[in-house]
Amino acid sequence: MSTNTLLAFCSAPDITSAERIAENLVEQRIAACVSNIPSVSSVYQWQGKIEHSQEVLMLIKLPASSYTRLQQAILALHPYETPEIIAVDIKTGLPGYLQWVQQCTNSST
Repeated sequence: MSTNTLLAFCSAPDITSAERIAENLVEQRIAACVSNIPSVSSVYQWQGKIEHSQEVLMLIKLPASSYTRLQQAILALHPYETPEIIAVDIKTGLPGYLQWVQQCTNSST
């Protein structure tokens, strides 16, 4: 059963970028909460080379209806040419928390 709530993942090159993006997402009521996890070690292929980076992983909690706005905001604010933006449906969770996510992102509140 879907809760109409998503958990989105986005990596940023540093805490300054992650905090700037997180604050914008919460201020614009796109996301209820962004948890920044520093010092994530990423290994990936970019333009034909294997890259190793220390990044900040953003865990973004938002209603499914806000995904398009989330993607647009991250693309506008993110320093990467092609940032990671992955969202998964939250199938279950504490009902009070999931209600809070919806309330925080309701622009009429």
